[in-house]
Order: sequence, then structure tokens, then C-alpha cells
Amino acid sequence: MANRTSATWRDEAVYISPAGERLAYHYTNEENGLVLHRYWTNACQRCAIKHSCTTGKERRITRWEHERILEAVQRRLDEHPEKMRERRETVEHPFGTIKDRMGATHFLMKTLPKVASEMALHVLAYNLTRVMNIIGIQPLIAAMRA
Repeated sequence: MANRTSATWRDEAVYISPAGERLAYHYTNEENGLVLHRYWTNACQRCAIKHSCTTGKERRITRWEHERILEAVQRRLDEHPEKMRERRETVEHPFGTIKDRMGATHFLMKTLPKVASEMALHVLAYNLTRVMNIIGIQPLIAAMRA
């Protein structure tokens, strides 16, 4: 997609080059199931910093319709890098426990739909065990009957 280090977004429909030129929206198309927006400008031919921006006649940017979400996530991660470590520590235990309970490092089933079902059953068993350990068996049974 777009090279984020060489330009910035001001709003949804305009891309600003390193030289301050506006790359106007031209069209939208779909490739491999992704909706892509295309932007470009022809001002590059007279630009003093063209060599650091593009080798083509114009600066062209392709942007996925949801790319701003990825940028927001990256910005939050850059602001709080400790959150990634916390997340890894939080999710490592469930996966380690599920893997241990499976008794092996592989799935018993073959093909993605069957493996997905097998994994869903493992996750359900893990979650039920957690609930039983946290609130107890009798409150869980009472909650299921309610």
C-alpha cells in the first residue's frame, strides 16, 4: 500500500506529499477482495524533492479503505509499547493451557473447517473450566438453569 514515511493524510479524500502537494482522489477499485482508493498528482515533474519521493512521472498512492484503522492501532501501539507485552502475557497462558490439554502439538482433524471446529471445542472447554474455577460449579449450573 502507501509508503507512510513519505507523505501524510490530512483527511479521507486528500493525500499530502512531502513537498506539500495534494494527491487528488481519482478512482476506487477492488483487487483480491480489497477495496482500494487511488490518488495521484502530476506536480512531481517540477518538484525539487522528486528524487526522494518517486521515480515515476507522478506520485501515485494506493490506499485500502480501512487503512486508517491500521494506522490508528499503530499510533496507539507507538504511544504505549508496553501494552503489547501485556497483551502477549495475557493471551499466552490460555494458548499454553489449551495446547497442554490437547496432549500434542497438532490437531486431530484435517481441513480448515474441521480444525476450526476442533479449536472451538478446545476454547469452549477452556472457558468453561475458567468459569468453574472462578465462580464454582454450583453457581454455574444455577446460571445455566436460569
